[in-house]
Amino acid sequence: MKHLWDIHFLLHILLYLLGAVTSQVNPGVCRYPLGMSGGQIQDEDISASSQWSESTAARYGRLDFEEGDGAWCPEITVEPDSLKEFLQIDLRSLHFITLVGTQGRHAGGIGNEFAQMYKIKYSRDGSRWISWKNRQGKQVIDGNRNAYDIVLKDLEPPIIARFVRFMPVTDHSMNVCMRVELYGCEWLDGLVSYNAPAGEQMMMPAFPVYINDSAYDGAVIHSMTEGLGQLTDGVCGLDDFTHSHVYNALPGYDYVGWNNESFQNGYVEIMFEFDRTRNFTTMKVHCNNMFSRHVKTFRQVVCYFRSDSDWEATPLIFSPGVDEKNPSARFVTVDLAHHMASAIKCQFYFADAWMLFSEITFQSDTAMYNTTLAPPKTPPSTQPEDDPTHKVDDSNTRILIGCLVAIIFILVAIIVIILWRQVWQKMLEKASRRMLDDELTASLSIQSETFAYNHNQSSTSSEQESNSTYERIFPLGSDYQEPSRLICKLPEFAQSSDEPGRWTHTSNYGQSPMSDVLSYIFLSCVPASTSTAASKSTTTTVAQDGVPHYAEADIVNLQGVTGGNTYAIPALTMDLLSGKDVVVEEFPRKLLTFKEKLGEGQFGEVHLCEADGMQEFMNKEFLFDIPEDQPVLVAVKMLRSDANKNARNDFLKEIKIMSRLKDPNIIRLLAVCIYSDPLCMITEYMENGDLNQFLSRHEPEGQLALLSNAPTVSFNNLCYMAAQIASGMKYLSSLNFVHRDLATRNCLVGKNYTIKIADFGMSRNLYSGDYYRIQGRAVLPIRWMSWESILLGKFTTASDVWAFGVTLWEILNFCKEQPYSQLTDEQVIENTGEFFRDQKRQIYLPQPVLCPDSLYKIMLSCWRRNAKERPSFQEIHRALLE
Repeated sequence: MKHLWDIHFLLHILLYLLGAVTSQVNPGVCRYPLGMSGGQIQDEDISASSQWSESTAARYGRLDFEEGDGAWCPEITVEPDSLKEFLQIDLRSLHFITLVGTQGRHAGGIGNEFAQMYKIKYSRDGSRWISWKNRQGKQVIDGNRNAYDIVLKDLEPPIIARFVRFMPVTDHSMNVCMRVELYGCEWLDGLVSYNAPAGEQMMMPAFPVYINDSAYDGAVIHSMTEGLGQLTDGVCGLDDFTHSHVYNALPGYDYVGWNNESFQNGYVEIMFEFDRTRNFTTMKVHCNNMFSRHVKTFRQVVCYFRSDSDWEATPLIFSPGVDEKNPSARFVTVDLAHHMASAIKCQFYFADAWMLFSEITFQSDTAMYNTTLAPPKTPPSTQPEDDPTHKVDDSNTRILIGCLVAIIFILVAIIVIILWRQVWQKMLEKASRRMLDDELTASLSIQSETFAYNHNQSSTSSEQESNSTYERIFPLGSDYQEPSRLICKLPEFAQSSDEPGRWTHTSNYGQSPMSDVLSYIFLSCVPASTSTAASKSTTTTVAQDGVPHYAEADIVNLQGVTGGNTYAIPALTMDLLSGKDVVVEEFPRKLLTFKEKLGEGQFGEVHLCEADGMQEFMNKEFLFDIPEDQPVLVAVKMLRSDANKNARNDFLKEIKIMSRLKDPNIIRLLAVCIYSDPLCMITEYMENGDLNQFLSRHEPEGQLALLSNAPTVSFNNLCYMAAQIASGMKYLSSLNFVHRDLATRNCLVGKNYTIKIADFGMSRNLYSGDYYRIQGRAVLPIRWMSWESILLGKFTTASDVWAFGVTLWEILNFCKEQPYSQLTDEQVIENTGEFFRDQKRQIYLPQPVLCPDSLYKIMLSCWRRNAKERPSFQEIHRALLE
């Protein structure tokens, strides 16, 4: 891990030199651990107000670590209303922080101290400290209820800081100890504050609209000074500014706005301060353009630049033009022409009565001085006295950057080659010292009983491995609980026996923690007469259409051993798969070159690799559109060598399943590496990545795309991609395979808009915000799941059809928005209850702007309450082709 971190650091420096990075932050994606639990944050960067002993010093306050006495503990008992004690973390640079995690002192059962509540203070310069508060003004965060569970809380709004303090709070005198982690990503804008006039209030006929900066963390009187707020929170406002992304927010919450009558000069002046002198390329301003409400984008902007102590005399002037045809909110990109500055002052001129901004971001290279990178600002006590200011000629700067980049590329290549050889040499040596397990000697000639679904075994193994060191927690939302409270709101949960779709699944209560949770949900909501019968046995229901579904005990196995989705397959199909040997060739490991880590699960990882010679190696029936002398891009699912026997069997079972899937629109299993550890399966990967990221980088054809100079995808190509997904799902349904996680993140894009359905989106931290975690065990894509899958645990082809409707909705929205983005996870689950009750109060996804009525009818048919009334994939495919 240390070597990998060094490589990551070098690549980070490379990007730092190249500059021009995208600085627009997405809070839903920016959720990576910043290094307390992983060790990237050094001991010297962790400090505290006091410590009980050397063994409870600040450096032991790392989440999920048990070193020392197991946590940081202050010297004295924490008293009510006392905020003297704190644990401080220095991130060394500005970071965008969206999530925090806390844990008490467990120390293997010896300790029992934890913080029931805490506050957070943060600073960007080490001198001015700001108290975090949520969007309702509350500062106290609910902490732990025991000494061992990890509790994670979203910071709404997120913060931009270098220094963060955790301050335990109590309502009575008590001993507290803490272990913590911060989640987020680096703040690449370098913006440390903006000063602007205070936002105003717009009086509407029905209600007032508050377009002030509610999240601003500086001083606010008549103007806003020395702070950051909603213009940098990563959330872009909606087209209709009276609505908000934030649940229960006041009208206009996402925007900061001003009225022309309040400014005699006809413009609003905003000054931006940065951490260092930068070479600015562009400024992107997200503006509302609801001209029917007298709101328009700015008519002109005049920007002044300050590189040292004086402002440049000649300003930059940019006029974007006023759009009176399209009321959509949009980013206006201002070309800053590589001006060197540490501060920018911009005057935005009104084009109508109102001007509303929701987000302002900057793209820049770091300035070069005397052939050295300009140092970051440090706290006053450590600020260097000498500050060279001689600017290097721009052409020389480019030459220098080019040389540095070339040198770093060579160094990185050498390091990667050396480390890769060392890693594989150690693995081969380890393999030569021991024989493989019995189940590997038959080259995947596995008997059918190995693959039979045994719920008792899988539940037991899940219980035994629940504390694995490889488990990663990437939650969504502020509360991470089972949805029993929400489902119990459904008084009609137990359907009558004559109702279609009667749920007869029952459970052995106590089989496993996960099945206990789901059984508890069921037993606590249905009448006593039903619950008594439900606790006696386990059955798998066969729906009236004869297609089996996969309920309670199967949910815990939704995530495979490498973190990807696992197909649900009837026992009959599994028997057919086991009927004869699977011919999957062994691929030489030395021909695999690591590119990047795509994701991970509890017992394995998914890597993006290049495979040399795969064209010659593969069966002639498989055609590669790549010359034979070029490497093939592949995804490698790798099982960790210390995985237990059950995990290894599940991995081999997945190989068995994947080897049978042969369709132009399904990712193919190409080869395996099973003669030595770690076990690997090698599958296709497409050069354009997953469909979600592909579409989010593109725009629909039209005037807006021309103005932004963004790459486009035509409507016909969108339909072509959707039809391919339907074709692939038609093939899976013909085998009675249930995918259970169909979404754009699980579709890969090749040349000429070729689509292939994959299964490892669940393993990627990038998409952690798309999954809902129940008690840290089951990970469910609830925004794509049918109501019966969420409430009843039924996974069928009909539930895949429901997910296809959501996937089609994503495609026609260019993946710019998460499904039901206006609802919290709990509200999504409550909405499934409305589908269950069928009282016409359920919320459907809205019709996308680009979506014709015919396509929206297909979506609505996919979301019919009665699963038997939903179209088949064959019907959907035919309709899309037409």
